[in-house]
Amino acid sequence: MGSVGASDAMMRAAVASSADAMIAVDADLTVRLWNPAAERVFGWAAADVLGRRLRIIPEEHTAEHRAVLERVREGGHISFLTRRLHRDGRLLDVRAVVSAMRDEDGGLLGWVGLYRPVREDEAVQHQTAERIRLVRRLNDVVADLNTEPALSAVLDRVTSGLIELTGADAAGFVVIEQQTNTLKLVSMTGLPRNLRDSTADLRASLVGELLRSGRTVMLATSDTRALGDLIWSELEGLHTIAVGISTVRGSPYGALYALFSGRRAGHIELELLELFAGHAGVVIGNALHYDEAVRQRRHEQAVIEASADGIAVLDRDGVVKRWNPAAERLTGLTAGDVIGRPLPFPLPDLDGEPTIQLESGIWLNVLHTEIESHAEVVVDFRDVTEAKSLEAAKDLFLSMTSHELRTPITVVQGFAKTLVDRWEKLEEADRRRAVATIADRADALGRLVDNLLYSRAVPNGLTVTSEPFDLAGLLRGAAYGFRGVSERHTVELEVADDLPSALGDSMATDIIVGQLLENAVKYSPDGGVITVRAGVEGDVIAVTVEDDGIGIRANDRERVFERFVQGEAGDRRRFGGLGLGLYIVRRLARAQQGDVSAHPRADGLEGTSMRFTLPYDRYNA
Repeated sequence: MGSVGASDAMMRAAVASSADAMIAVDADLTVRLWNPAAERVFGWAAADVLGRRLRIIPEEHTAEHRAVLERVREGGHISFLTRRLHRDGRLLDVRAVVSAMRDEDGGLLGWVGLYRPVREDEAVQHQTAERIRLVRRLNDVVADLNTEPALSAVLDRVTSGLIELTGADAAGFVVIEQQTNTLKLVSMTGLPRNLRDSTADLRASLVGELLRSGRTVMLATSDTRALGDLIWSELEGLHTIAVGISTVRGSPYGALYALFSGRRAGHIELELLELFAGHAGVVIGNALHYDEAVRQRRHEQAVIEASADGIAVLDRDGVVKRWNPAAERLTGLTAGDVIGRPLPFPLPDLDGEPTIQLESGIWLNVLHTEIESHAEVVVDFRDVTEAKSLEAAKDLFLSMTSHELRTPITVVQGFAKTLVDRWEKLEEADRRRAVATIADRADALGRLVDNLLYSRAVPNGLTVTSEPFDLAGLLRGAAYGFRGVSERHTVELEVADDLPSALGDSMATDIIVGQLLENAVKYSPDGGVITVRAGVEGDVIAVTVEDDGIGIRANDRERVFERFVQGEAGDRRRFGGLGLGLYIVRRLARAQQGDVSAHPRADGLEGTSMRFTLPYDRYNA
């Protein structure tokens, strides 16, 4: 017991008396021994460092330090020139001798290092020059890596660059597939080609062991373990494997393997492997971004090319950069016609109507948005000509429906009001005639609604037929119907006794006559005589409706038949309406091979004469 105590005392005295700084760290790199020489060399007292992480490693020598510890993990020691930090921030040139400490059972306890300051002698200069050479060599390889944008080319260059840096006999890069817990060999140099895309279990591999340990580099030799995991046994004479993790976007992406079957790997090779794996992670990340950008571009290109919408991409000056096939079909302009030139049609205001019409008559709905990050404007446009036509047809149909319904409703309202207001003053025959007229108009109204509901002749609004009908009887009924509309107007009828049957559509004609009579009443607000005449003129029957109203200017007599137009002479514009009545009348007349026109009165008095013509039944005339 006394001899053991004396031996321990002797060891403590030797440590305290050593001229070299002696530092021991456990497996977690926590300082457990810091002798007086370490206090003198590095400036920290033992109380400041014991139980804490080692502070003397400069950042630029971190990878070197880890490589040295890994290299001596399985035994032996390494003597090398390096630099360490003083408490005051100075860098000290030292010679270090580092070895691993193990317990009686062979378990790793930690590492012990002896440090002796050295002067700026030839050895230090050589060590500095060697590090400069290695750093330059590393930078050259990394710079070469950065010239490759595609991931597959980068990975191939990584493995060849690793051999160039470390002098390894073969190298490989495996991708870590976390979801399946497998490794996949995606690139290699110095190994049989058939090994590409080989897989192995991540958990049982050196990479899995390295990830679990929290270290960034690992060295495995045939002296301490079997090297048959993965596919590395394919390299004849394999005795050493060095592994480093490459991290992409903060997560382990893959691992670099340096395989040695000839020369031995030292701490410098391990340091280079760790540094290179870190740089490779950055380059691989860039390549992944590039591949993603390429895939995105191809996807965008496919979408643009296949789009049924016209798509144009403009630069900040409004010059066309891209023009897809749909844009060619819609505008008739090829990419060669427009690329490098301004957009061939104006862009609508963002807050305005997005629909524009080209010179060809095509209507386009145009949307555009600015992509600030690319200083581009994307223009999307589609053909809405059919939609525009349908919209116009719908508007016309609704307008025509309202006008077609108005005439019989007006007659019914007029006679109903007459019956209510003058019931006691009317003779029994007049009452019956008024009720009969209401019934007749209601029947006509029912037929009109049925016709409208089942009509296929949109936008004409009615299915126009061509057959003989009694025009004289129709005119007598219409004239009688309007006699009850206004007490201030007198409706007179002058129809030839031998008027032949008209050839056309009786319902459409009833609408025409009713509209002309309604206009005559409307535009003669002071009352007067409305005269309806009908007779054969050449090969047509001519019907005129003449009033004592405000008249129509000569230059408006044709315009009043246009859509949404009213004459501007006198007070015509004060009578309201959409300006669709005469537009509808002319369409219905022309659909029956007839026509409608506006004229001044033949006797020169104030008023208007509306002339309506229809063909007649020559065979039965």
